[in-house]
Parts: sequence; structure tokens; C-alpha cells
Amino acid sequence: MSVLHTLLSFIVALGTLIVIHELGHYWVARWCGVKVLRFSVGFGKPLRTWVRGKDRTEWVLAAFPLGGYVKMLDEREGPVAPFERDRAFNRQSVWRRIAIVAAGPVANFLLAIVVYWALFVNGVPGMRPILEQPPPGSAAAVAGVTRAEEVTHIDGVAVKTFNDLRWQLLDKAVGREQVVLETVNARRELGQRKLDMSGLTSEDLDGDFLQKIGLEPYLPSIPVVNLVVEGKAAARAGLRTGDRIVSIEGEPIESGADVSALVSASAGRALRFVLERAGDRLEVAVTPEVSQESGRSVGRIGVAFGADLAQRDRLLVEVTYGPIEAISRALARTWETSAVTLKMLGKMIIGDVSVKNLSGPITIASYAGESARMGVIPFLTFIALISISLGVLNLLPVPMLDGGHLVYYLIEVVKRSPVSDRTMELGQRAGILVLMSLMVLALYNDIVRQIGSS
Repeated sequence: MSVLHTLLSFIVALGTLIVIHELGHYWVARWCGVKVLRFSVGFGKPLRTWVRGKDRTEWVLAAFPLGGYVKMLDEREGPVAPFERDRAFNRQSVWRRIAIVAAGPVANFLLAIVVYWALFVNGVPGMRPILEQPPPGSAAAVAGVTRAEEVTHIDGVAVKTFNDLRWQLLDKAVGREQVVLETVNARRELGQRKLDMSGLTSEDLDGDFLQKIGLEPYLPSIPVVNLVVEGKAAARAGLRTGDRIVSIEGEPIESGADVSALVSASAGRALRFVLERAGDRLEVAVTPEVSQESGRSVGRIGVAFGADLAQRDRLLVEVTYGPIEAISRALARTWETSAVTLKMLGKMIIGDVSVKNLSGPITIASYAGESARMGVIPFLTFIALISISLGVLNLLPVPMLDGGHLVYYLIEVVKRSPVSDRTMELGQRAGILVLMSLMVLALYNDIVRQIGSS
């Protein structure tokens, strides 16, 4: 059932994006008076064909679903009757051809804007951007971040949820920049933290880069053990599920985070734990095991704590905007996401970001299934994100993609004559080679991820 759910989610998401993209080409072509011969969702052998409209346009559902196309009347692809030549794509002005080709990616951006607008008007749930105590030596610890501080602004831009924080910092992280976090603590004291991300590596950006710099969401927990890992330090010392940790080395303990902080800083050193068990108090010695994390030695004892549900619920927030403000927010989110996507691609090309970040259909299908299981809002957010990625990718100056055709037409504008057929033919071959290489690499990354997670 899980595989079927993932597959259906993937089909719905990808099908929506393909149809919207191709409808962009179709609508502008029709507006420019160009005759559309075929509108295909998918490539290869047609599975189902409908003929509609006065132009007898074929609407096709094809066997290979990873893409689609709009075939227009064109003298370069076959004979055209004299009375229809003015409706051929190749007979249109260069500016009309540019509009028709650009309409596909633009439609993807418009879809993302509409989705984000609807989400912002409806209300987007999230966690307040409150931070956990960063690990010693991390970039966040060096910046002076302390437990339970809430980030209000990043370089002067307001932050309302932890997801906002993640997106704003991702853009800066790709450029290894230094940013200023404006914070407020539990005592309502304002602070500024200069966070230096120049130490991030390309490998750090492969996973959770926030964790690499020491920024994690504040998750309040009570110091009651709800899991003891067999064979680890806590189990050897006799800790049990249900034990409440009262103090460590005389330091009062109020949360699971207090335990983690003391244990982390005491690798290999015996600690005196005072526990409360079934109304009685007892004392045990626990020696945290030495673990290497990000090049540092930290202590671990192998326990987990229960969440403080009352406090956790107070951390939840729903961000809602009015219909007018939501437009500017949707435009800004689409622009920011496009810029980050383009920047990541550029860094991949020059080697600053690992190509492991490139994802193929397996990973996208997995994310589609996970987001759909989480609910309508996460699934719509996923669709908006992938729609932006599709728009950006299609605008890349690679022959076979919309961006490659736009390059040809811009050259035509400059030199006032079309690019030669020979140049276009060589470009098409190069484009096929580039796209096939990217597909193979993305599929390879997908397979490696699946093997690594199994």
C-alpha cells in the first residue's frame, strides 16, 4: 500500500507539473495564432488519444510519463498547406517565438505563486524559530547562540517559522556567507549573533546543513527516561525506563536538554547521577562513551527522553497573511527559491556543491509520497517547490530545453537572421548528451540513496 501511495502521489504531482508547463506553451501558441497539432503528456507510444477543437488537435497520453511536448505546425518538420503558412511556428516573429517557448517555464512559476498564495491565505503551520543549545565548537556556539533563543530576523529579514529560517540560511550557506541573527531569549532580552558559515563544505550541504552549523529546533523534554539503548553506558549503569534524572554532579536537571549538554561535555568522565525511581532516590555513576561528531569528541550514554507536550504545543504557530500581502509573499518565496536553485546548480558546475544533491525520479517519488502522507499543505508545498525547480531547469541554456531555444532566438535578435540549421543540429546532439548524462547521474544518486537507507 505504501508503494502504491507513493506512486500515485508521484503521478499526481508530476502529471500536474507537466500539464501546467505544456499548457503554457499551448495557450500562448494559440494566442499568437499558431496551429497546435498535438498536446502530449509523456513521450513514446500513445496510450490514449483524443481529437478536439476546430484545428483537430490531438490530445495524447503517452507511455513514458517523464515529460511532455506541444507539437506545432512548422515548415521545418513537414509540408504545410499554403493557406496555413501564416499559422506555422517558424513563420512567427522572433518575439512571438520567444513568448511561446518561455511560456512553459513561466507557467510553472505562476503555478508556484498561486499555490504559495493559497497556502499563505489559508495559513501555514510551523514551529516557532526557537533554537536548541548548540554543540560546543559549532558555528552557532561560537556565535553565542543559547538554548531557547528565538530568531526574529536574519540580516534584517523577518523570520516567523523554523522553515523560514532554514530557507533564508540555505541561500547564505551556499555562498558560505556570514549572517546576523537577531534573537530574543526567554527573558525578552534582544541579542545579535554573527553566524559564520564559511566553514561549511560541499559535503555539509548534502544533508542537514543546519545541524552542521549547530542550529536545531528547540524541542522541550522532561528529564524522564523513556528509552535506554541496550549495551550503552546508561544501560550498564542501571538506568531504567521511567527514571527521572534529578541532578548530575550536583547540577539540578530540568529538561532532557540539560542532560544532553552535561553528558556531551563529559566524554569519558564518570558522572554522578541522582535518580528518582518509584518515589525513591538513588545515586549511580555513569561514564559517557566517547563519540566523534564533526571532528569533535562528545559524550553519549544511550538514552532518550519524553517530550514536554504542553510546552511543545506552545511552540506551534500558524502564519497567515491577507489576500493582498499574500501576493507579495508568494512572489518573494518563488523568487527566493528560484535564486537558491540556480545558485545551487551554479555551485555544482564549479564543484563548490556536491553533485550528490542532484535528484532523479526515485527520490522525487519518495518525497512526493512522504509529503502526501503528511497532509495537503506539505504536498502542495512540495508541488510548488518542484514546479519552481522545473521552471528553472527548463530555462537553462541547454539545447533541447526551452532555455536552449531561447538562446537561439536571442542570437537571432542580435544578428537579425536565424541560427543555421547545422548549428541547431549540433546543438541538439550536444543537448541530448548533456541531458542523458544528467539523467544517468540523477538516477545513480537515487540508487545510492536507496541502498544507503536500506
